Amino acid sequence: MFAPPPLPRTLEASVRDLGSAKPDVRASAVADLARHALADEAVRARALPLLEARLADESAGVRSAAAIALGDVRAEEALPALLLCVEDEDGHVRQVAINALGEIGDARAAPRLQRALGDERPEVRYQAVIAFARASGDDGEIDHALARAAIDEDEAIAHIALRVAEERVDAGKALSEPLRARARAFVASGPPVLALVAAILLGKAGDPAGHAVLLRVVRGTTPKPEPEDERAAVELVGALGLREAVPALERRVWGLARLVKDTSRFHARIALARLGHPRAEDEILAELESPKPEVASAAVVAAGRARLHEARAILERLPTKAADPALVREALELLDASDPPAEPGA
Repeated sequence: MFAPPPLPRTLEASVRDLGSAKPDVRASAVADLARHALADEAVRARALPLLEARLADESAGVRSAAAIALGDVRAEEALPALLLCVEDEDGHVRQVAINALGEIGDARAAPRLQRALGDERPEVRYQAVIAFARASGDDGEIDHALARAAIDEDEAIAHIALRVAEERVDAGKALSEPLRARARAFVASGPPVLALVAAILLGKAGDPAGHAVLLRVVRGTTPKPEPEDERAAVELVGALGLREAVPALERRVWGLARLVKDTSRFHARIALARLGHPRAEDEILAELESPKPEVASAAVVAAGRARLHEARAILERLPTKAADPALVREALELLDASDPPAEPGA
């Protein structure tokens, strides 16, 4: 027989179970206490010293849970203790402590994170790349750190450096020339995974050096990439206006292959609509008025990301029960931030 799931711990039960003899109970109590702390500022003040104390727990699992919790609640007050955890004897504790420092984003952690970028342990360097970019307020130092990480002998570290650089470009930061040069080198002769991530980064930065890689991925003439990377490439060709991708995008949306495998259909239709494809646009507009909230909400996302200005009137009158209001607001913001298509003959 199936038993009902256990009820969430109350605040007092979470505090009590921090003293359990069982490490797994202590670890789960830490997570529950963080949940309560996130919901109430007074509880947060009470919880922080209790969570910080668990950083010295005899169990690595509990120490890890405590570091994660302190990152989740953005506990600047625990910064010194988390900095000590970067040298924990357990590798996972080191990683989550560095990640917590990045989540907190306090510039005081930047010098220690900068040293971690050169750590002999790859897992430490990996987390340090992410955390340093979040904690440092110096764009030049961040660019230097990412360029250094992009030539790391560990491909996972080079990969995350390109990913972080992509996030920064999305946020309006310029791509530094050393990173641009490294990304172009990956596009020219790097491993397929790094070549694709580099092509996505270059494309978002307005550099056409990676267009050929993106088109090969969309056409399916390369080894199957990671789903996340493939979807990003498929949608990006629309944003870049690469009309030569249209036949491949059409096959992904309406071809028979969509019935037997993941063709990134949702992202391909966004790309087509952004390229002004009438059928893709009409389908998105029709689905905005679907009686099924999940269909309408997906169409809201597609309309915004495709910069489908014809959808504005529908979006503005959608009832809250028809689609997630937060998604509607986001879609309208994307439309507001983009120029509407020029009138014919303008």
